[in-house]
Amino acid sequence: MRQLSSMATILVAAGVLAACSSTPIAPETKPVPVVDAAKPAEPAKPVVQAQSTVAPVVVEAYLDPKNPLSSDRSVYFDFDQYTVKAEGTRVVELHGKYLVGKPDLKIRIEGNTDELGGKEYNLALGQKRAEAVAKSLKVYGVKDSQMEAVSLGEEKPKATGADEASRAQNRRADVAYPAK
Repeated sequence: MRQLSSMATILVAAGVLAACSSTPIAPETKPVPVVDAAKPAEPAKPVVQAQSTVAPVVVEAYLDPKNPLSSDRSVYFDFDQYTVKAEGTRVVELHGKYLVGKPDLKIRIEGNTDELGGKEYNLALGQKRAEAVAKSLKVYGVKDSQMEAVSLGEEKPKATGADEASRAQNRRADVAYPAK
């Protein structure tokens, strides 16, 4: 008898479970709008996008850290020389082409030297280096009125070491733009 009672309980439970799993769930349906053909359709409302009230910031190329005009400003020279080397022509061309398109922009070309040599000699050599870069910029159409060539001599070193690599970094002319 006990076995029959247990068997009946199992059959009832199986029937209940089977009934639950076979009952389908009806999907939700959305009502379909009824359109009255006698009424004219309303025009769609335009979507209004928010306008930014922040003015875009325009940064001059020579002030933009991502622009080569900002980072490539030095023309390097050999020891006791003031002739623009082939490696320096890329920098001169870059700035020359930019300055031709900005006729009101003025630059300063700063000639520099290493610490070797006397103060007067270094000032004269720095001036010749600055003037050599100015002359090279004229080839691209930069006006004299846009450039000022000055010598800083050995007063503004890029590198402070006393080895040849440091001195080579100090034999240069830098193109300096106005700060804004």
